[in-house]
Amino acid sequence: MSRALPKYNKRRVVVIGAAAALALSGAVVVNSALAGESSKSSGSTNAKTLASPGTISCPDVASQLPAIPASAQAEVDRNLALLQTQIAEANKRLVDTVGQGGANFVQNAILGPLEGKRVSTIDRIAISIGRQGTKPQGLDALAPCALDAGGVADTGADAGGDAAGDEAEATPGAEETAAEGADGGAAETGDDTGADAAGVGTISCPDVASQLPEIPATAQAEVDRNLALLQTQIDEANTRLQNTVGQGGANFVQNAILGPLADKRVSTIDRIAISIGRKGTKPQGLDALAACTLNK
Repeated sequence: MSRALPKYNKRRVVVIGAAAALALSGAVVVNSALAGESSKSSGSTNAKTLASPGTISCPDVASQLPAIPASAQAEVDRNLALLQTQIAEANKRLVDTVGQGGANFVQNAILGPLEGKRVSTIDRIAISIGRQGTKPQGLDALAPCALDAGGVADTGADAGGDAAGDEAEATPGAEETAAEGADGGAAETGDDTGADAAGVGTISCPDVASQLPEIPATAQAEVDRNLALLQTQIDEANTRLQNTVGQGGANFVQNAILGPLADKRVSTIDRIAISIGRKGTKPQGLDALAACTLNK
């Protein structure tokens, strides 16, 4: 019995070993199958990730400029570089927000704000050239950009508010209608019967007129025209706020309405400061009054 027992144990070891090998083989087969499914799923995910949402294309500004005075070259170059940075940032946002918002998301949250930034930057280019030479006209027509193949940009009525604002900048003679709040006019506001009636709130902006120094008589008309334009911009933003209720995501109002409004205000406020500075002391720090808020 003592000699038969080792043989029995050997057979038992062989059987156990075979069973273990079979189990290991099964595990390998199962793991291989799972690996294959994972790879297939990953490939599908990557295909979706790599799908191009298109690219944003903007008119070239540099090629449309007249001779640039040497004293303005550095500032012009800096702002031309900024135009490229703005396009790059918009393209990155285009990729990062694929699938977000509704049909007008790209226009309202990307193309619209980009146009507002470009208007302000292009205006600075024109102003810097005009200080020592002839200020180029009509460059604002180069501000709007488009979404190229791979995506579809809506260019319908939602873009109308921004376009109307640009036209207003070129139209003199509007009267200032800024409404003063109960605190004595700390903010410019739109017509409360519009956006407030729809329960979406109103846009409130810091009052610029009250922060200005003495205005030279020769600059008064231009300053008044631009103060009126600031109010027009607020009114248009409030209209857009009402017309786009429910569109976009959590940041829609900031990205598609308040952001572009701030950019327009920067440009308009800059023109006010420049016009005062031609015959007097140019006011500083007015850009801090550009940002507006949504009051609910």
